Amino acid sequence: MSAAKLTLGKQIAYASGMVGWSIMSNLVIVMVHYFYLPPSNTGLTQLVPQLLLFNAVNLLSIVDVSGRMIDAFYDPFIASLSDRSKNPRGRRIPFMKWAIIPAVIFCCLIFYPPIRSVSTNNALWLGIMMALFFMGVTSYIIPYNALLPEMAPDSASKVKLSSFQQAGFVLGIIIAALVNNDADLVQSIFHIADRVQALQYTIWALCILAGVFMLIPILTIDERKFTSSQPAHLPIMQAIRQTFRNPNFKFYLVSDFTFYISLSIVSSGLLYFVTVLLRLDESIGGELMAVMVLSSLFFYPLINYLSKKIGKKPIVLIAFAMLSLIFVMIYFLGKFPFSSKTQAFLLALGTAFPLAALGILPNAILAEIAQQDAVETGENREGMFFAVKYFFVKMGQTFGFALFAFLTIYGINRGHDQGLRLNGICGFVLCLIALLFFSRFREEKR
Repeated sequence: MSAAKLTLGKQIAYASGMVGWSIMSNLVIVMVHYFYLPPSNTGLTQLVPQLLLFNAVNLLSIVDVSGRMIDAFYDPFIASLSDRSKNPRGRRIPFMKWAIIPAVIFCCLIFYPPIRSVSTNNALWLGIMMALFFMGVTSYIIPYNALLPEMAPDSASKVKLSSFQQAGFVLGIIIAALVNNDADLVQSIFHIADRVQALQYTIWALCILAGVFMLIPILTIDERKFTSSQPAHLPIMQAIRQTFRNPNFKFYLVSDFTFYISLSIVSSGLLYFVTVLLRLDESIGGELMAVMVLSSLFFYPLINYLSKKIGKKPIVLIAFAMLSLIFVMIYFLGKFPFSSKTQAFLLALGTAFPLAALGILPNAILAEIAQQDAVETGENREGMFFAVKYFFVKMGQTFGFALFAFLTIYGINRGHDQGLRLNGICGFVLCLIALLFFSRFREEKR
């Protein structure tokens, strides 16, 4: 029996799950560095020492790499279980249901260090909590994304459903980016003098909100009605090897990997770029992110239209080229002959199109790769394709996070900011590498 077509309401319900895990993931990406190793002008207390390994890698980088590495190797495991599941309620949603509570709890505990001063114990706590959080949220993300190729049968519907997904993702970014603004309100309304305590209360509220969003597709979508795929049979290692045999997938992975390194640099450095390079108040960081992602929404109809007319590959290449120029601008922030606020909002507006294109199209492209592979091999391994993707996404985020942390050695304070500016050069090079590899990707002729 063929699967039913998703209604508009069901598409929005599906995208709601993206809002939830985007809130929590972006809270971690945006706030961990800022919370544990804040600039000197924020009023927050440094919580981890700036210890260096081999005079190059600092402690916070090691902690982040360790936590994400554990989770990255967990991705294929949860994907294999989901792909091979014979649960009568479906292969994906039963996994998603049990992942929400652990993800919420461990995301909050990341921001509850045992000691309120510089300590290696805080670094150990952070590494453990991050590993547990990412394992929890992965148990939701991998099955959730594997539903995309199963519920969207053709190319146009994949791009459309991916557009709804990305809209959910950017809404999550906005909500997460406003955490400092929300903490200001918490301090004002509840008369809380302690900034750390205000941030902790705010993060609890945002994580619970994220959990509610993640619950919506579970309660509203009957997987059995909207999918018709059969359980896969390959054991985990054989499934991984089979996935890597797809040559087109390899070019996709390399470009995706380098893109996420550069994206992680921007996410980790946003509050630093605002407060140090542009010398603006930290609260404008949320406004800046809101302008960036909301303006990207205006490009969604254009990207859907162009993907039908000229294909997805040319749009992705243009987006990488534009993003490389944005990173050049980051290097010169604070040095342009116009106001800091103007520079900030020009940067946000310039990022809108690349953010929209690289948010919508990669998931739609991967869904097509997975679907075509299922036709050729007879194995429905959508979960494994997304698991491998997210393994490389997390590796990219880890390298980006570590690279940012490493460059902080060269200066993250006003008057001593070379470390922050070098992130712009690194991002420029990474986006060019992504462009080069994706230029070798073979898009199916329409």
